[in-house]
Amino acid sequence: MKTIAESRAFGGVQGVYSHPSDATGGNMTFGLFLPAEAETDPVPVLWFLSGLTCTHENAMVKAGAQKWAAEEGIALIFPDTSPRGDGVADDPAMDLGQGAGFYVNATENPWAPAFRMWDYVATELPELVFRSFSLDPGRQAISGHSMGGHGALTLAMGLPGRFRSVSAFAPIAHPTASDWGRRQFAAYLGKDEALWAPHDATLLMGRRGFDGPVLIDQGTADPFLDKLMPEALAEAMVARRQDGAFRMQRGYDHSYFFVSTFMEEHIGFHATALYD
Repeated sequence: MKTIAESRAFGGVQGVYSHPSDATGGNMTFGLFLPAEAETDPVPVLWFLSGLTCTHENAMVKAGAQKWAAEEGIALIFPDTSPRGDGVADDPAMDLGQGAGFYVNATENPWAPAFRMWDYVATELPELVFRSFSLDPGRQAISGHSMGGHGALTLAMGLPGRFRSVSAFAPIAHPTASDWGRRQFAAYLGKDEALWAPHDATLLMGRRGFDGPVLIDQGTADPFLDKLMPEALAEAMVARRQDGAFRMQRGYDHSYFFVSTFMEEHIGFHATALYD
């Protein structure tokens, strides 16, 4: 693992690191914020998954999360959203290829050799960070924005017992029925829609739910509401009697201005679960 940068922030350290990845077959980069408490004891972890076109840097720089994480003594991990590089398959569209991994393991060419983001986020990166930093694997939570909200929800429900809480900002909530999902799942996973279901938060909520609290924030002025389909997830949560809250925030759009506005509340929500 290579240290790209480390900067003092809110009494802790905001670092950026790269490492060779077996899952993706190339080098991957991630951000990690360690609060001051990590100097003496392992600290709880909040994963934050970013959305379409993003890298590890977007949320790390724009979400304003470090201040609130430092106050709660929580580490933040910001993975990249896809493999990258000249030899990695790509597409001219912003919602497929590099920057758009959708947190799945691709089985179809040309994506299959590198686009194994489920394995990377679920297995490889956790093994690396828990081996290398003062983090507590028994206290993990996960959050994300847009495509990353989709990833956070599907990982939380797909890995029972791993995460104590899950939250999302404007998640792609029902990708098997959305323009942000059907095209990508067909490209990455093939035409058999049964293989798509484990990566749809609405379907997972209906079938198994989450064994902890859930918090969803969605802006009413989000220009992508038709693609996100928040109503499907909200209905599934109600039908399942899921422990959680789904909040429609009046006038907010899809930007990091929206995310940063409610970040303090999301970190407080996770802190309650992580320190329970």
